Amino acid sequence: MEVNTQSVNFNVDQKLVIFIQKRLDKLDHYYDRVVYSDVYLKVQNTSAKENKIAEVKVHVPGDEFMVKKQCRTFEEAVDCAANSLERVLKKRKQKLRAYI
Repeated sequence: MEVNTQSVNFNVDQKLVIFIQKRLDKLDHYYDRVVYSDVYLKVQNTSAKENKIAEVKVHVPGDEFMVKKQCRTFEEAVDCAANSLERVLKKRKQKLRAYI
């Protein structure tokens, strides 16, 4: 799956890009018709420790799903977003099986 990673107002480390690619590639196990995904990484200017935001948008034929998570690190935020997307994609697959 093609993963487009964009960071807002900072440069992203190559290790983080590789982590995101590996984590989102696992979504193919739950729903094999994922076309591509977009990941937006942002740092919120607050004094709170949980100021890293990851927005993941997954495109499937006929629809798209978006999850936004805020955590202490980008890795944790992407992991939480991927877990949520796994549940959404499982639901989508179950609905499609009902029509077959």
